[in-house]
Order: sequence, then C-alpha cells, then structure tokens
Amino acid sequence: MMETSLSRRTVLGAGIAAAGTLAMPAVLRAQDKSLKVGVYGGYFKKSFDSHIFPDFTKATGIAVESVAEPTGEAWLVQLEQAAKAGQAPADLSMMSQTTTLKGQATELWTPLDTSKFKHYGDLLPRFINKYPDGRVAGIGAVAWWITLVSNTDVFKEAPTSWAALWEDDKKDKLGLLALASNSFLLEVTAKTFFGGTDALSTADGLDKAFAKLAEVKPNVRLWYRDEAQFEQALKSGEIPMGQYYHDVTGLAIADGFHVRSTFPKEGGIQDSGNWCLSRASKKVDEAHAFIDYMSQPSIQSLMSRKVGTQPTLKKEVLDLNEKEFAAVSSDIEPIIPRYDLYTSKADEINQKWTELIVG
Repeated sequence: MMETSLSRRTVLGAGIAAAGTLAMPAVLRAQDKSLKVGVYGGYFKKSFDSHIFPDFTKATGIAVESVAEPTGEAWLVQLEQAAKAGQAPADLSMMSQTTTLKGQATELWTPLDTSKFKHYGDLLPRFINKYPDGRVAGIGAVAWWITLVSNTDVFKEAPTSWAALWEDDKKDKLGLLALASNSFLLEVTAKTFFGGTDALSTADGLDKAFAKLAEVKPNVRLWYRDEAQFEQALKSGEIPMGQYYHDVTGLAIADGFHVRSTFPKEGGIQDSGNWCLSRASKKVDEAHAFIDYMSQPSIQSLMSRKVGTQPTLKKEVLDLNEKEFAAVSSDIEPIIPRYDLYTSKADEINQKWTELIVG
C-alpha cells in the first residue's frame, strides 16, 4: 500500500532510481569536457545523478554537473538574468513548454543544430519546439499524460468521454486541477464540445469555452493544486472521479488501489518538457551530445518501462511491445495544450478563470 503520496516528479524520480539496469554508476574522473544540466530537484535530480548522468559520461567522456532547478517560471527568470551578465547557471535545462516559449521571446535559447541528432527524424513533431522562423529552440525531454481517472468501486463502468465530467450523476464528485495553465480544461472543453482546440483562437470561441466549462462547477468537490490531496481522495473513493496523471494512477493500480486511468475518445492531455540550451553557454557541442544521447530509442524505451514516461520518438523505432506501449501512451490523438494562449493572453485568461471557474 502507498502510505505516502507521490507527486508526479517524485514518481518519475523513483522510477529512475529503481531502474538498476539503466546504468552502473561510474566513477567520474577529471574530464576535459563537462556540462551543467538543470533538472527538477529532489528525488528526480538524485536519480539522474545516480543512473542517467554516469552512463552518459561513460558513453561520451563528458562529465555532468547537475543543477537543481525549481518548477514554474523561477528558473526561467534566473536563466534570463544570468544570460544578460553572460553567465549560465546551467548550460542545458529541462523547461516546460510555456517557459520555453517565454524564453524564445528574449532569444534566451541557442538554436539547436538538428544534424547533430541521429534520431531527429524519429522525433514526433510535437516534441520539437521551434522559433517562429523555424530555428529549433528545444527538443522533447520527457512527456506525460493527464487522463480521466475514476474509482472503480464507485463507478463500475469506465467513462468513455471527457463529457462525463459534465454529467448530472457527477455532482460534487470531481477533483480538477486548479489552474488554467496546468489543467488545460479549456482545451478539453474545446475538443469535446467545439470541434477542437482551434476554437480557442478567437475571442468568441474562448468565451464559449469558458461558458461551457463553467457548467461543470456544481460537479467539482475539489480544485486542487496539491496532487497528493486529490490522490488520497481518489483512492478512498471520497472524490471518485477527476483528472490526474496517468503514471501516478498506474502506480496506485499496481499497489492494489481500485482506480483506473482512461484515455477518453477525445484523447488524453499530453504535456511535456524540453531540453533548452542557454545562449550564455559555451558548451554547445557537449549539449548536443547530451540531447542526442537522451533521444536514443533504447533510452526512451527504458524510461517508459521504468519511469512511466511517454517516449518522444515515433512508436515504430521503439522496442516496446504493445502492452508496454499501452501502459504509457495511447493511439488516440492527444489533446495538445495551447501553450501560446498562456503566454500571449495570460492575464486575460487568468482573470476570467478566477471569475468564472474557480471563483
């Protein structure tokens, strides 16, 4: 039984820590070549330090100094301030899609030379983040899913559509993420009721999505910021349905809890982070070698098996069998967040979200 709650980052880290087959820790000697890599702190960083980085060093001769970075935009601010002074707290960092876009606005990211990546052609296009002129700003590091989750004791039948959130029998039974920019419920609403996320591109379409989403409010017991809060309530059946992370739900299922994760017919929500190179970094060759290494099908497949992350590569190049692939992904076309909205219209969306949805 899981006695303590696990955040998504903790789960990712714990999975890597358990992946003893990933690499035997190598003794780092003084290296001519080195690289500072920013990764999310805590267990996630410790696991990379123990298993990913030593194996990379063994394969390439490039020593890694890992830097614990905070989630959210604090790290972006630090990188931008340092770059103005010609400094790089980390050469390469794992950045969210929204912070990658915000970094583009100040030309913070050194464009990547895709000819240096042997498996660039195998990357799914949605995991290649580009400047408006086509230069590549970031390459997908890891991806994860937000799905429709439910307690199987309370709901015997699995839901098939995100529309289940609006049904009358869900009154006061839902747990939903509390922010527009991490729940992506506007995108869910647009895909479920208005033909797709392109509906959010106009002011009228955005208003209609907000109005429709507001109809779900009587069904919501908890708007959560703390993942652990909803996880416990889902497992106990106190809040028997909502949106949650597919990998964490899978861990709860493995521990015997009566919960399920469903990819609705409209698709699960796919979120991800990129490897981005600071313009202040002089370690351009080393950074390219690292991204190339992390983009190998063997590394991507192993991360899926041990960590539960979605590969950033095309399915056919991986050595995952159907069961392994189904455990971390779906053949249903995903709902891709409209990250552009959370940069270009952030204030407007946040204000309406507070007034109409969570207020």
